[in-house]
Amino acid sequence: MDSSYREGGRPRLPVRAKIATMAGGTAARVSRMAGRDGSVIGGIVGLRLEPGLLSMLAQGRQVALVTGTNGKTTTTRLITAALGVLGQEVASNAFGANMEAGLTSALSRAPDATMAVLETDEKYIPAMIAATRPRVVVLLNLSRDQMDRAAEIWLLARRWREALASAPGCRVVANADDPLVAWAASGAREVTWVAAGQRWREDSWCCPNCGAHLRRDGDDWSCHECSNRRPPVSWVLADEVMIDPSGIARQIELALPGRANRSNAVVALAAADAFGVKVPSGLRALRTVTSVAGRYTQVRRRGTELRLLLAKNPAGWLEALDVLAPAPVPVLLAVNAQGPDGRDTSWLWDVDYRRLRDRTVLVGGERRIDLAVRLEADEVPFRLVNDLDEAITMAREPVIEVLANYTAFQQYRAVLGRTE
Repeated sequence: MDSSYREGGRPRLPVRAKIATMAGGTAARVSRMAGRDGSVIGGIVGLRLEPGLLSMLAQGRQVALVTGTNGKTTTTRLITAALGVLGQEVASNAFGANMEAGLTSALSRAPDATMAVLETDEKYIPAMIAATRPRVVVLLNLSRDQMDRAAEIWLLARRWREALASAPGCRVVANADDPLVAWAASGAREVTWVAAGQRWREDSWCCPNCGAHLRRDGDDWSCHECSNRRPPVSWVLADEVMIDPSGIARQIELALPGRANRSNAVVALAAADAFGVKVPSGLRALRTVTSVAGRYTQVRRRGTELRLLLAKNPAGWLEALDVLAPAPVPVLLAVNAQGPDGRDTSWLWDVDYRRLRDRTVLVGGERRIDLAVRLEADEVPFRLVNDLDEAITMAREPVIEVLANYTAFQQYRAVLGRTE
């Protein structure tokens, strides 16, 4: 074999890239020794020394990029599990470090992996497509999130469409039930359409192609002013049953709860199919996933069982509230407004909290007063708490559901001492 190539056909890194990778690895190890996760710093250091490092690390790999407003981390984990049945190492940023430095770190940690599944922030998809030349791009959904830092979602959809139209050799796996996603994906040369569902529709009542009002009939949608309509699908989620392109129906029995995760699973199977994973094998692998970066983890503290749920925006809260244990199990809600969350908490007014009226509700997080005002408007009784232990003391119940947005969720994980 040509000495410029590694085993498996991947090109060897130039000396400068090797030095950058080694320096990044050292920085990551030091970060972990200091008690941090080290999932980003290695990429930051490596990219400072070699700005083209991500492209170099991606060469010769079969890459899948996964993006969307909600479900990125879970779907990335599910696709990685499904690809595991092929018996090859798979690189992945399993804990959500989804910008350029995080992707670079993930590939650096797995130099011999011939496949990679990389969660990607929706704002950075065009640049990451250019850098990694993916075999597959997965588009889950698109709705408002972190509006103080992210672009308006129609602008994001337009950028996705332009990037995919100029990405030869890339297959797109897209949710046909989301009109913004479908319009963005329709610019690609090869698309696998999945009927994965769209419960949150408040951001997609208008046609992204012409701006007219969309007609809705169940999951079907169409524009009455132009030819834009829901494309024909080849993978279908119907409640707890998945129908694959051959017409075979199978039960989706996951360890992860809720319809949103069944939706993620169908998309994951469609993406894995593009890599040659057979549906039965992929489905068995998906059933082994019990927790995703701490989500759905159950932890015992001071005699109380806590289950951790993450929700970052109105669409995510809609799904998370659906998987809460039934009343009278108490729930702790926590909201922060740090940089990763978005500074603007006005989105709380788009969430319907009335379903919580029949249970004990505890409110924590740095912006608990904002959340308390919202709950009061929905006539939901609540009590304010400062931390997890105070919530446990107030609830006096053997089980508590904990539902938090991103940084509040991470703070609780740190207190509980769990990494997975």
